[in-house]
Amino acid sequence: MSSTESPDTATAAFPVPPAGPGRGGAAETVHTVALPGLTLTVRAPVGSSAPQDGGAEAGTGRDREPALYVHGLGGSSQNWSDLMPLLADRVDGEAIDLPGFGHSPPPGDGNYSVSAQARAVIRYLDAAGRGPVHLIGNSMGGAAATRVAAVRPDLVRTLTLISPALPELRPQLTAVPTALLAVPGITGLFGRLTHDWTPERRTREVLALCYGDPGRVSPEGFNAAVDEYARRLELPYFWEVMERSARGLVNAYTLGGQHNLWRQAERVLAPTLLVYGGRDRLVSFRMARRAAAAFRGSRLLTLPEAGHVAMMEYPETVARAVRELLDSDMTDVTADASRS
Repeated sequence: MSSTESPDTATAAFPVPPAGPGRGGAAETVHTVALPGLTLTVRAPVGSSAPQDGGAEAGTGRDREPALYVHGLGGSSQNWSDLMPLLADRVDGEAIDLPGFGHSPPPGDGNYSVSAQARAVIRYLDAAGRGPVHLIGNSMGGAAATRVAAVRPDLVRTLTLISPALPELRPQLTAVPTALLAVPGITGLFGRLTHDWTPERRTREVLALCYGDPGRVSPEGFNAAVDEYARRLELPYFWEVMERSARGLVNAYTLGGQHNLWRQAERVLAPTLLVYGGRDRLVSFRMARRAAAAFRGSRLLTLPEAGHVAMMEYPETVARAVRELLDSDMTDVTADASRS
């Protein structure tokens, strides 16, 4: 990047990498679930209980507790492709593409608010009959997961939030350009100004924003992200989804009363793991302490070298912390059963 290019402006278009870093290469299945006004793409490791090969036959994951992974703004279910296999022996995991992201088409009502994303998660869990699940969310997906856990505690057994997009009164300057996506017309202007940018350049800008150390991305992972970015740019609704989703996230920051995300965090009953990166340029590391105080009895994992997507940068470390949360939850369940 030359000294005349602004990294903050350049990264505004895509705040989360569209694909994973490509370290694992574990086999996955992908299928779609059609609900009224909503179609969701669902990704799962081979051997899960998700329909295999487009819905032909279920796998063998029903002997494990279900888990659901929810990506952030600009991301996709591929953001979880390195973490899911590391937990596959413990949980029957699935990752969804939220409406308008990944391979999921836009929602019929055009609603991209955090509440709408939370409703999409709830509708999927209700339709699939998979609750209560171990719910794991990143960034915008973390905000939506917080809302799900607050309003439907019956659907959430444990909650893991990785750099959750919870309201900040004084956001980092590096996060401001992403918030500007919410301004009508900004995404279109950015698209025109960067029309000649190659997918490779766009991907490098995104990785510089989201990773504490972009060098941790393998060449294969970088190429996969470039290919996915190029595919997304061809979608006729790409810029509209980014603008409306960013606006929905900004609007969620301003809600008061019982709909305030911090107020809802205080209502969460599920055992919670919080993961924050010391080099996160989108969610301030200083928010870790406030989040730990808001989510009652929560666990906190801080990774000083990680950026915004710790599950992609340090999947092994995040997996160990999730396992500890699951072990703690199992201990609590056993203790409750012995007292009853």
